Amino acid sequence: MTTSITPNIHDFLVRIDPFDKLPPELVAAIANTVKVKYLVKGETIDFSALCQQRYLYIIRTGAIEQRTQTGELRARLGQDDQFGFTFLKPLVNTEDGYQAQAIDDSLLYLIPHQELTLVCETYPDFADYFAAQANIRLTSAVNDVCKKEAKGLFFRTVGEIASENIAIVSSHDSIRDVARMMCGMIHDTQRSSCAVVMQDQDIVGLVTDRDMTQSVVASGRDIDEPIETVMTRNPHLIEHDAKVIQAISLMMQYNIRCLPVLTGKRVTGLLTTTHLVHNHRTQSLFLLEKIKYASSVTALTNLKGERETIFQALVEGGVSAEIQGQIMSMMMDAFTRRIIQLSEEVLGPPPCEYAWVVAGSHARKEVHMLSDQDSALVLSDHASDEHKLYFTHLAMRVCNALAACGYPICDGRYMAASPKWCQPVSRWKEYYQKWVSSPEYNRLLSISVFLEVRAIYGKQELVEQIQHHLHDCIQQSSGFIPALVRDAVETQPPLGIFNHLVLEKSGQNSHTLNIKKYALNLIIDLARIFSLAAGGSLTGTEERFRYAAQHGVLSQDSCENIIGAYRFITQVRFRHQLNAILAGEMPDNHIIPDHFSSFERKHLKDAFKIISELQDVAKLKFVKGR
Repeated sequence: MTTSITPNIHDFLVRIDPFDKLPPELVAAIANTVKVKYLVKGETIDFSALCQQRYLYIIRTGAIEQRTQTGELRARLGQDDQFGFTFLKPLVNTEDGYQAQAIDDSLLYLIPHQELTLVCETYPDFADYFAAQANIRLTSAVNDVCKKEAKGLFFRTVGEIASENIAIVSSHDSIRDVARMMCGMIHDTQRSSCAVVMQDQDIVGLVTDRDMTQSVVASGRDIDEPIETVMTRNPHLIEHDAKVIQAISLMMQYNIRCLPVLTGKRVTGLLTTTHLVHNHRTQSLFLLEKIKYASSVTALTNLKGERETIFQALVEGGVSAEIQGQIMSMMMDAFTRRIIQLSEEVLGPPPCEYAWVVAGSHARKEVHMLSDQDSALVLSDHASDEHKLYFTHLAMRVCNALAACGYPICDGRYMAASPKWCQPVSRWKEYYQKWVSSPEYNRLLSISVFLEVRAIYGKQELVEQIQHHLHDCIQQSSGFIPALVRDAVETQPPLGIFNHLVLEKSGQNSHTLNIKKYALNLIIDLARIFSLAAGGSLTGTEERFRYAAQHGVLSQDSCENIIGAYRFITQVRFRHQLNAILAGEMPDNHIIPDHFSSFERKHLKDAFKIISELQDVAKLKFVKGR
């Protein structure tokens, strides 16, 4: 097509995703092939395997509604949106088709299928942008943002920054000889803060400067003993091609200072905290150590600003939502543990065994800047009323201190400071039995908070007891999972996010899209349902979906689709929150649809459609009578 409107088509294409990522000469060539179609309101386009002409459709003006052959809504699309991706692959039968109807007078640009096929063959790097499978397009979108935002150290490999100065010794070498080698006094070696201990070509241990000081000098150890008597056994290791952010996560999680770097089975380098803290963007990631040695709650509150710095570094570094959640959760864990320890120093030792439990996003290790406190106390069944008084005071001190450190009080009061959530094991078992056997709305609300719990301090076994009881109750109940499904599908994802559809209708957030309510919560609910149906006890959203797929309750395609949707939506949410912080505003979950870029609108609609389809699967699979 070479007409006077071709320049207009070209100017339109170069500003929308994914054409804005293609070489300019290629976009110009595509613009010349575009056909223009006008649909009056109510006019339809039918897709089926019998169609000979296939196109990618782009909405220039107007609005389109997609429906399946059974009349169910697939999506509502507006200006700049695209459809016909599934038409870019051979359709097996007419059941794969659908109907697109104009709900307003609409002007469409049609790009022939063969032109896009040629683009993908000539430029394979762009093939994923036009993939028929939504999860491939979403994964490509996530990776594209990561490429744009990857900065500094985060996306370099461990091998790029690791030191080559590392001592490799035998488990039978004496402490004296190892110390001399680490000091660079043997075989012209350079000084190393760490020695890797080998036995029969296997890595069996690690020795650091600190080990030499604490386990040898301070303990008066005989320096002629073999090094294996003081080494740390089964050390953590990392591959040379792992990303630096993975190393940081590992070092934070296990509070370690040295990581031997492997290439295959060969030790080729050493990564230490020193390498990382020289870079200002990662220095704050070692906040855990500052928290661990804070001497007061006041000292801890002075550290809360570093959380924001860390969040900004992670988002701008293009770090995956899963790792971001894990790192932010480690920090919340550390704040909570230290506050509990400081509180025990004031109140005295606990009068009986107990466990401090976290729930919600904290339990799932999906903490973000808006995460509030969801917690509980599980006490030994030997706890008396006097003991409970101690734990009430403990919980109030801890919850108030956490609020001072930047973790808000839960609006629903699902916190250990509430007497209802400070109970012995036997009462928690009663709660779960009641919630599962009679899942009315108010009980579903409570169990939705405490379905995923994690002990972060105290007697882990107490929490394991109530978790085992919960899963026994669920396995014996035929109505609990269907009740969860009915509750989970009551809210529908926003299949249309233009013309003020599915927006908040009133209040200070009117005309905004609540991305937590209409997307993320729905995914979290679905993960919980499919995992529980498979008998799983995992808490993380992605790991729950993977568990369900591994146990045949969820198809592998559906698993990949929903995880792709979850990652992209979370990424959009984090970017929105960071933009608010950078603008000096309070972060929230309410996004004005007009602020979505073409890129975000397009991929969010893919994600919302995936959520809707999985809701339908859950209804068919778990709710009788459907």
